[in-house]
Amino acid sequence: MQQIQANQVAQWAQAIKAQDAGAQPTILDVREAWEVQQASIKAPADCSFVHISMGTVPVRLNELAKDQPIACLCHHGGRSMQVAMFLEQNGFTNIANIVGGIDAWSQLVDPTVPRY
Repeated sequence: MQQIQANQVAQWAQAIKAQDAGAQPTILDVREAWEVQQASIKAPADCSFVHISMGTVPVRLNELAKDQPIACLCHHGGRSMQVAMFLEQNGFTNIANIVGGIDAWSQLVDPTVPRY
């Protein structure tokens, strides 16, 4: 599992696309719905965005492609790290954790994203 900073997500996605044009890097937001409503990111151009709250990841696992790169995001990085480890334990092969979560995103990438 990779650990990437919020300000490295776009570069991470670009590097993946450069290696495999058919790859679909995905940001998986594992926060609760109310958190996503309160503060949400705009995914970089090369990324798709999926919201599946941490508690529902096990039952919605089939919605994620095991062979596609996924960067997990939460509020500060703890929940996303747990989900990233869970995904790896379930056969996902290209997983990253966004260190510092959306709070770091607000500070390093887009200051218009509300901090909470």
